[in-house]
Amino acid sequence: MTQTYPPRLQANYALFILLVAYILSFIDRNILAVLVGPIRDDFSITDFQFSLLHGTAFTVFYIFLGLPIGWLADRISRKWIIVAGVFFWSLMTCLCGMANSFLILFLVRIGVGVGEAALSPPAYSLFGDFFSPKRLRWATAVFSMGITIGSGLSYKIGGWAYEYLGARDFSATPLLADMQAWQLTFVAVGVPGFVVVLLLMLMREPPRLATTESAVNEPIALADVLAHIRCHWQAYGALVFGVCMMSIIGYGTLGWFPEFLMRTYNLSRAEAGSELGNIFLIAGTAGSLAGAGFATLLQRRGYRDANMRLVMLAAAVLVVPASVAPLMEKAEHAILISWFVIFIHYTHFGVAMAALQLITPGRMRAQTSALMLFMTNLFGLALGGSFVALFTDFIFADDQALRYSLSAVAAIVYPSAVVVIGLGLKHYRAALLDD
Repeated sequence: MTQTYPPRLQANYALFILLVAYILSFIDRNILAVLVGPIRDDFSITDFQFSLLHGTAFTVFYIFLGLPIGWLADRISRKWIIVAGVFFWSLMTCLCGMANSFLILFLVRIGVGVGEAALSPPAYSLFGDFFSPKRLRWATAVFSMGITIGSGLSYKIGGWAYEYLGARDFSATPLLADMQAWQLTFVAVGVPGFVVVLLLMLMREPPRLATTESAVNEPIALADVLAHIRCHWQAYGALVFGVCMMSIIGYGTLGWFPEFLMRTYNLSRAEAGSELGNIFLIAGTAGSLAGAGFATLLQRRGYRDANMRLVMLAAAVLVVPASVAPLMEKAEHAILISWFVIFIHYTHFGVAMAALQLITPGRMRAQTSALMLFMTNLFGLALGGSFVALFTDFIFADDQALRYSLSAVAAIVYPSAVVVIGLGLKHYRAALLDD
């Protein structure tokens, strides 16, 4: 069956504005990473308690709502699901600035997660209908740049905004007069989301493309999706759990690396945010886009499993440098190695999502994407930061041992990803043959 895709201008506008929304989502979710100190001081909490705010609170509904949202996105307008989600999480981010206790901030962070759950599953489903298979890995790679651009901006904007707003006098401004600098920072990053909502409303949703004649315009039941996954469980399992391992490192680093730079090398909050922001903005974003290029080279060399194989190769390359970087005696050495680590690490996610789409029938893509995101966020967002904090608080029992926690997690998790993905490559190739 010959598939007809929307005009490139329409597809590229959708990719652009969805990327902007994804960038904003990472700014809003990750802004806490540069506010560890002041929030800990205000609420008198430990590293582990803070990790619950940064990871668990956000993730509680984010991951569990992804599956029903994926189910909805295979049936109703994906555009309006995304519009509603961006509006809600932007509102909740602003309300984080009104929190005056650990419990209130925890509950509002849940609200941020609820809104952000509405973005990725519908977006990945849209890409399958906007872009041909040859262009799909590039589209998902560009979209995955939102992780690194958003994370980088959260560090740079967060550190700058905290210091700038903390130095201003808002005593004559209603609502803002009694707010701390970290609370004002939340409001500052939440407001732009309402502009993004307006831009998303201009996006035109494409018709759904079918993989077979009989599938046109027929939503697929969850039972059928699960049956398809069971039929290829080794391929899906290896891909999903391999990316889960990578997400533990990714989110663990996102949550704790700025604080590591401050505790270990006595960098200021603005310096740590700026250094890590540059790494994510430049190295991370370049890596996200380079991943598609590397996968294309692998495919040209005859590897039909190129998208999935690249994830394994990235993990293998990073075992040593990621374990060594936090142990460096000088900050400049740790930062220099981190440029390489972040570049290679972020080559994996865009091509991994393309790999998922290429073994999944079109009408199942939102639900399977939601499943992938459910698992990676469960391991990464919910457990990644807490896994690092567990080493710091309960194994080393010393705040200054954060560097050893980051090193230990990298030494454990990257090899695990290599093994899991390596065992699944032949099954992934088989699923491609059957798809």
